[in-house]
Amino acid sequence: MTKRNLGKIKGFSLQFLPFNEIRDLNSSDRIKKILDIILGNNILILQGKLLPEEETRLIGDTMAMIRHVKNFKGIELAVISGSNRANILQKARQGIANAISGGDLGAITIIGPATIVKEIKKNPRKIELLLNK
Repeated sequence: MTKRNLGKIKGFSLQFLPFNEIRDLNSSDRIKKILDIILGNNILILQGKLLPEEETRLIGDTMAMIRHVKNFKGIELAVISGSNRANILQKARQGIANAISGGDLGAITIIGPATIVKEIKKNPRKIELLLNK
């Protein structure tokens, strides 16, 4: 990573990233693409979710960047999955679809820079994205 200066936050954008745009990338390239979006003052809405080891590496990489990227304070991340009330047949169908697609498309991942996103609250009925002033 090169040194970046995020300066004062004047605005941000929401960016949707369909899973098919990162499906064929290896884990390192997925994380790099996500970090490039986040460092551009974007809140990322990712279709699907990262593998557990990718999520761990993303968090680790952002923690390491805090010391090297001026005004970067880390990320906020939340994964929202579909209903857990599916019956066995529905879960089996979803499992097959996830295996074919290479990811859990029944989930949404929200990732944003901590300078913009104060907190992401989730419950079964709604998502609250609390922003910093």
